[in-house]
Amino acid sequence: MIESIRWVTNPRARREGAGVFPALFAPARVEGVRAFHRSFPRYGATPLLSLPRLAGHLGVAGVYVKDESRRFGLQAFKVLGATYAIGRHLAARLGADTLPFAVLAAPETRERLGDLTFTTATDGNHGRGVAWTARRLGHRAVIYLPKGSASIRLEHIQAAGGEAFVTDLGYDDTVRLAAAHGAARGWVVVQDTAWEGYRDIPAWIMQGYTTMAAEALEQLRAERVDMPTHVLVQAGVGSLAGAVAGFFAAAGGPGRPLTAVVEPNRADCHYRSALAGDGRPRAVTGEMDTIMVGLACGEPNPLSWPILWDWADLFISCPDEVAVLGMRVLANPLGADPQVLSGESGAVTTGLLAVCAREEGLALRSALRLDRSSRVLVFSTEGDTDPEAYRRIIRSGREGATV
Repeated sequence: MIESIRWVTNPRARREGAGVFPALFAPARVEGVRAFHRSFPRYGATPLLSLPRLAGHLGVAGVYVKDESRRFGLQAFKVLGATYAIGRHLAARLGADTLPFAVLAAPETRERLGDLTFTTATDGNHGRGVAWTARRLGHRAVIYLPKGSASIRLEHIQAAGGEAFVTDLGYDDTVRLAAAHGAARGWVVVQDTAWEGYRDIPAWIMQGYTTMAAEALEQLRAERVDMPTHVLVQAGVGSLAGAVAGFFAAAGGPGRPLTAVVEPNRADCHYRSALAGDGRPRAVTGEMDTIMVGLACGEPNPLSWPILWDWADLFISCPDEVAVLGMRVLANPLGADPQVLSGESGAVTTGLLAVCAREEGLALRSALRLDRSSRVLVFSTEGDTDPEAYRRIIRSGREGATV
């Protein structure tokens, strides 16, 4: 397993005066995002779980897992971006900056706005969030999934109120298809990546994700941890990773945590971009055959990539076995540690930590600068959103997938 893990450090992230401060994530803006999410009737902060026995086994001071399996009953963090972006779009149509849920969902608001259709491409969780939000605000959603998507992901979107279709295209081409259909039919595209002339909604999606990071920091401080020393965050197009890196750069300043971006090695566009070293994003093409379907994206988000280039300390590319290991570690806790049901894309960062506890993982541990004083925050971004696949992986695992 370890021979398939590759990483590159980013000295630019710690260079004095380097980088543009991520103003999208200034504290006042983050608090505005949180206020919007608090206005939803079902809002509640997801748990931050401390795993002290696992931390002891790994030789660090603390491991903290933000468990997004309980977010709005949708089992994934993605709805945070979808709700905020749709909310900001509707508010703008009404001549406002932001409006609370009760106003956006009011019959008179829907009458003023008319019938709207929201559309997006998705590996599952983002589309489910878009469909869920549109339905609650009285609008329609049309969602496109790439070829090979599990039927359960299609069914989840339909159950959330969306019309959903599996295409015969890969993820990045499905994004282009959704954008083309949206433009031709007058639909509102709610995509978590940007392109020329399309930036506001992807930026709002990234801001929406800061609610999760802000909750985690607040919960850590309740545990008397002022700031984690390390944050490991997974990347698909990079919107989540950019939001997390930007949030902690703004919140932590010079004392911000070491931030590592983790990807599947069959869709490691950020790792390849960092490896090139010239600041320009690189794309991965062809079949991105990884169990981490939520991360199977070949093109970095042009909005989030510059943030990561300025503020992320490491970019790590790893095989599927690392995600399997993370799933099994979280599902089978040590001692009294809590159990976490984490899906394939959600558990890869925990799996990477577990690799660092092995003798063959010492070089990676050194690159991450992990020691007995380290307090590591990871985000379990989804629960068992594909229960059949989850059970199969937990029961059988893969070679090497043990603590």
